[in-house]
Amino acid sequence: MDGKTLARVGAIIFISFAITATAIEMTRKEERPAVRPTPVLEEAADPLREGQRRCQQMGEAAARDSECLHIWAETRDRFLGSRTVPRRADEGR
Repeated sequence: MDGKTLARVGAIIFISFAITATAIEMTRKEERPAVRPTPVLEEAADPLREGQRRCQQMGEAAARDSECLHIWAETRDRFLGSRTVPRRADEGR
């Protein structure tokens, strides 16, 4: 068998393999993942968040407001995951 004929046979085998693989891929059914509806979270009234917004709107004056300082301390504790014993109002600083 000469080289030219061998190249043609190889090309025919390759093309037939490609056509077969394409036909198999086209007839295969795609499994789609089950679609679950996205849960809608209702925003509950969070007094800490409302206080944060109020302090944000106060601007620079919030740095001198004792309630804002308390709100920021609570926010920091929530974020860091550390709960400190809250001070009572009658305790001195």
